Amino acid sequence: MQELVYPPDTKKIALPGGTEIAYIDRGTGPQTLLFVHGLGANLKAWQKNVDSLSRDYRCVALDLPGYGKSGKRDYDYNMTFFAGQVREFIAALDLKKVVLVGHSMGGQIALTAALLDSTRLEKLVLLAPAGIETFSEAEKNWFKAVYTPEVVKNTPPEQIRRNFLLNFFEWPADAEFMYEDRLFLRETAEYDAWCRMIPQCVMGMLNQPVFERLAGISLPTLILYGENDYLIPNQILHKGQNTQQIALLAQSKIPGSRVQVIPRCGHFVQWEQAALTNQAIREFLGQ
Repeated sequence: MQELVYPPDTKKIALPGGTEIAYIDRGTGPQTLLFVHGLGANLKAWQKNVDSLSRDYRCVALDLPGYGKSGKRDYDYNMTFFAGQVREFIAALDLKKVVLVGHSMGGQIALTAALLDSTRLEKLVLLAPAGIETFSEAEKNWFKAVYTPEVVKNTPPEQIRRNFLLNFFEWPADAEFMYEDRLFLRETAEYDAWCRMIPQCVMGMLNQPVFERLAGISLPTLILYGENDYLIPNQILHKGQNTQQIALLAQSKIPGSRVQVIPRCGHFVQWEQAALTNQAIREFLGQ
């Protein structure tokens, strides 16, 4: 069977707990940027950022367990598990002065990792982070009913495309591979496990919130949201909120954090407005 197209320099490392992590590692510099993707994505989501930022920094992007080319088992797909795996990965590669860069769910994972242990971490960059918007128990039950393995598996291609479109203010042609990769995944033996994992990740975000603990973040933090984010806040449950409010709420809770809202940009900040995102990261890191 044909395999998913991946960067030719993709590497793998086995963590002490046995999980195999796929990653790319490019560039050198005074700081290491470790990129953590969001729900349903993989390390390829960081292509535009790694290509640019690796000229001045060491850039490492990983596939979380269960995703992409990383190991796939019946893990506990919650924020504590993912944060622990990120910490193990950092130690296994002996990374120092790490700037954790997390998108969406990856942002919540980065926050969880920093709250658990900020050793080896220097700064946080949160792109459209989950974990700031909060949900009631009734709303959590709504997610549980909407995100089931059966619903995920039976989503038709036209709805998959619409779901991808919701991540962007304007769908860019160079994002077409994301949709094509998802269709490819549907034809593999791994798809059933993937469909079971996605709802677990959603509930992992909801059941292990970080909002009430954000005051405990002691690292310098940059927060970026797209002005036209159609996913945060949730357009069904929280129609009275907007992305600007969520961004400012994050800034108010994380001591000393900076926030920037990028115009003409949806949820997939690092892809749709890569140049502005890279510029903001460089300015935040002092270059």
